[in-house]
Amino acid sequence: MTKDLTTGSPMRLILGFALPTLFGMLFQQLYNMVDAMIVGKLLGSAALAAVGSTGSINFFVIGFCMGVCGGFAIPVAQRMGAGEPSKMRRYVANAAWLSVVFSIVLTTATGLLCRRILTAMHTPADIFDSAYAYIFIIFMGIPTTFLYNLLAGIIRSLGDSRTPVYFLALSSMLNILLDFALILGFQAGVAGAAIATVASQGVSGLACLLYMVKKYPILHMAREERRLDLHACGVLCAMGIPMGLQYSITAIGSIVLQSSVNALGSLYVAAVAAGAKVYQLLACPFDAMGATMATYCGQNVGACRLDRLGQGIRACSLLGLACSAAGLCAMLAFAPQCAMLFLDSSELDAALLVELTSRYIVIQSFFFFPLSLVNIVRFSIQGMGFGPFAILAGVLEMAARTGVALLLVPAFGYTAACFASPAAWVCADLFLLPASAACTAKLRRLYPNSPEESPAPPPVPLKAGAGR
Repeated sequence: MTKDLTTGSPMRLILGFALPTLFGMLFQQLYNMVDAMIVGKLLGSAALAAVGSTGSINFFVIGFCMGVCGGFAIPVAQRMGAGEPSKMRRYVANAAWLSVVFSIVLTTATGLLCRRILTAMHTPADIFDSAYAYIFIIFMGIPTTFLYNLLAGIIRSLGDSRTPVYFLALSSMLNILLDFALILGFQAGVAGAAIATVASQGVSGLACLLYMVKKYPILHMAREERRLDLHACGVLCAMGIPMGLQYSITAIGSIVLQSSVNALGSLYVAAVAAGAKVYQLLACPFDAMGATMATYCGQNVGACRLDRLGQGIRACSLLGLACSAAGLCAMLAFAPQCAMLFLDSSELDAALLVELTSRYIVIQSFFFFPLSLVNIVRFSIQGMGFGPFAILAGVLEMAARTGVALLLVPAFGYTAACFASPAAWVCADLFLLPASAACTAKLRRLYPNSPEESPAPPPVPLKAGAGR
């Protein structure tokens, strides 16, 4: 059930690992898109704008949760690559303890503060109540977010990228059924879409848990391995918190940008919401490449196969270039048709909404290759154990989005908002590309022997000065 990524062709291994991960992310985006399609088609553009107006704050919180879970999985991958199953299980157990704590704290804090946050973001009055209903329910589902993403990350760290896909496929189908049942049958509005999303993710998380207990003997723990270990918690937090903060810091720029778009009116909010759903689907290959490289680099650092790090990054970058070109060609040909998936053609401003949404999609598509490099290189650095570099990349993304939002959107309007994310990706790449070379060089200085002869290193944060 597990897979060793430390031997064999990097291109073949990365492609074989990334494809199942991609299918899983496509399923995840499927039920996110179904929410938007059903809301936009059945409840109208105002309801779609309400859901869309929460996107940046959703990413700020849920992205942090996903980043923390991804970071927790890196020491698991390193110990898996090092061939130390007992230490690996200890990290899994302590990641579970930490996830419980994070879930309780974040659910409580976001539930108390979300109304104030929406007010501070200048959410239009005509969509405020619907936006609050949607995001409050999403925040109450934070424990299900931790449950699924932690377990899926652990499974991927063991080299198995297929199993999480099966449960996401089940979750996607359940989400679609619940959407129709709650919105059409129970007239639950946007709250019904949020309930469907939370419930579906909870089911996929529980399914992962039951499957892991039954099918992964390597995870069966002795009593001492299940105990709370402050040292292991420190290593996990050193990996997980920077990875989560990288998402949240990036999202701060998105929140500022969303506030600027909100000021333009509900029509522009709806266009960005629809365009973002298409973009999120098209970005799935790059997200899958990032998740793959975190596991690939984590296992190879654990095995001290430092010679394979650069090989893997180059191979994955070629895949990113091919996917970027395909996505751009598809959107140049079909952007209006994609926009109509989320819009009601009978609405008064439907033609303008299609044009605005298409403009957003096409502009994003021209910068897909910089986006692919952001994911590939950033997650590779994190897999090597240098989490703080991810925070610095997030700061650059935040600064770029914030600068565009505050300086250019008021002057140039909606088109400037379309260029905010591309500007963020380019700025991040200018830092990440030399940073990855520096991280690899530092590992080689720490472990100067040949890859085959060197002992497996401990997780990088345990080395003095590493990852700083």
